[in-house]
Amino acid sequence: MTMRKSRILDEMHETALGLHNAGLINKRRMSEIDALCHLAVADMPAQKIKLLREKAHVSQAVFAAILNTSLSTVQKWEIGDKHPSGPSLKLLNLIEHKGLEVLL
Repeated sequence: MTMRKSRILDEMHETALGLHNAGLINKRRMSEIDALCHLAVADMPAQKIKLLREKAHVSQAVFAAILNTSLSTVQKWEIGDKHPSGPSLKLLNLIEHKGLEVLL
């Protein structure tokens, strides 16, 4: 399993930490930002994407809408013609760990 590191998330976290140190972000919000920025993002094989969707009992079209992507993209992910990256991969990892309800 390959883990990805995001330069953008690192920079966002650094900015939030500066705002927290300046008293503009409270401790609770900073904890939420910490959790989101340090969520490990693993590559996700086609079979796992399909399994996540089926476990949630939703169609490919509904899954695509929830992930703010196209039906054809979800279809390509599930057959391995395309691989999710960036925000889509982050959302899929979030669904895997917290369930689809976290996005609804």
